Amino acid sequence: MENKRIWLSSPHMGGHESDFVQEAFDTNWVAPLGPNVNGFEKDLTEYVGIKSAGALASGTAAIHLALILLGIKEEDEVICQSFTFSASANPICYQKATPIFVDSELDTWNIDPELLEQVIKNRIEKGKKPKAMIVVHLYGMPAKMDQIIGISNKYNIPIIEDAAEALGSYINNRKCGSFGKLSVLSFNGNKIITTSGGGAILSNETELIEKARFLATQARDEAPHYQHSAIGYNYRMSNILAGIGRGQMKVLDERINRRREIHQLYFNELGKTWLEVSNNTGVPKIINNSTTNIYFLKEPENYFSNRWLTTIIIDSKECDGVSREDIRLELERNNIESRPLWKPMHLQPVFKNFPHYSNKVSDWLFEKGLCLPSGSNMEKASQKRVIEIIKSVIK
Repeated sequence: MENKRIWLSSPHMGGHESDFVQEAFDTNWVAPLGPNVNGFEKDLTEYVGIKSAGALASGTAAIHLALILLGIKEEDEVICQSFTFSASANPICYQKATPIFVDSELDTWNIDPELLEQVIKNRIEKGKKPKAMIVVHLYGMPAKMDQIIGISNKYNIPIIEDAAEALGSYINNRKCGSFGKLSVLSFNGNKIITTSGGGAILSNETELIEKARFLATQARDEAPHYQHSAIGYNYRMSNILAGIGRGQMKVLDERINRRREIHQLYFNELGKTWLEVSNNTGVPKIINNSTTNIYFLKEPENYFSNRWLTTIIIDSKECDGVSREDIRLELERNNIESRPLWKPMHLQPVFKNFPHYSNKVSDWLFEKGLCLPSGSNMEKASQKRVIEIIKSVIK
């Protein structure tokens, strides 16, 4: 009998979603507005600890609106973390602006604050100060926000915080999604909670969110007829999908706890070794030893990661030549989905002609890193199957 497919991260319903969706049907609120939309936005603001939120069709739509709200236009430059999913960068091009890709540091795998400041100085020297910066919290691990906010304030460059993967993560009890001038969440089917497809834009500046809602509903002016004085978008979340979101919010902390349990079991079974890396020579080098040659990213002090996806680094030089691709292919042969870490934007064909500033960290992470199945609905027996297959490859 063929083994049941183990997915990387699949939707996990909690049972409350159907109540809110049924209420929408019963009251005929089947539209891109309604009580569920309002309730979901309220739930998000209370959970994240921020003043205002707008529920949208996707996280990508949220980044696009954030750029519009910050006045980004053709020929402007926007700094963007290179080590991320393309949805972080694509909206820059929607605005015909220029993405400036910046590499990562090794403590969180997010944008490197030291390199970030060097890049800002360099762009200013070239005659054009970046108009915004997009900072991402990868795989649920918060970026070095204290340093990044200091740089943002020093050069007066606003932060768009891409917290698509980091709902529930925090630094010193301050939740991700509350650090940016504008912040973004995603509720795609593989995220820690889902609305099937959806996202949100958040800010402590309520007027920005009011403008975002206006633009997201085709920028319809106050008038008895359809009148438009600005270009609008069909970006609002429906009341049906928001009902799913309201139900998901009731189990969010349970989902986070389960994903952290999954991460802990992988850590315990695959070597119990945190990643320690030096980059003094310009090429990252692991400086500690693991019995399995598998390494995990540790939370910095006062950081809390939702561990959306468990990620590992495989040191093939010390592992008899076994690479992350060897492990990925063996998992796939056993009907288990895994995935390389994000391919950096500066290595993507579509972005090859845009400026990038590299310290080789994201190249190295992409070469050696793998995301393991991490869904909160994964059975313990399934996770043990994943672990045993990995052990069989690296033995």
